[in-house]
Amino acid sequence: MSEWVIVAIVGVVLLFSARKLPDMARGLGQSMRIFKAETRGLREDEKAEKGTANDTAAPQAPGRALDEAPSNGTTPAPQDTPAPRPGSTSS
Repeated sequence: MSEWVIVAIVGVVLLFSARKLPDMARGLGQSMRIFKAETRGLREDEKAEKGTANDTAAPQAPGRALDEAPSNGTTPAPQDTPAPRPGSTSS
């Protein structure tokens, strides 16, 4: 082993103290597990999106159907308005 590696290890131990090193390693391990779980979840979400995208004929951007009027010249059906909450003062 090179003497520079030994010097670096001694420097890290002196810099962070021997008591804090196990806590730091535990925190690093927990963050790596969380990171792996999140990336695994993202991959599963992408697979699910690809599966549903193959089922539809023409994918659209979200909200696109709400922004555009139908091309056949008719007006879109009115949206249901939410019922006022009990005790609200707006009319």
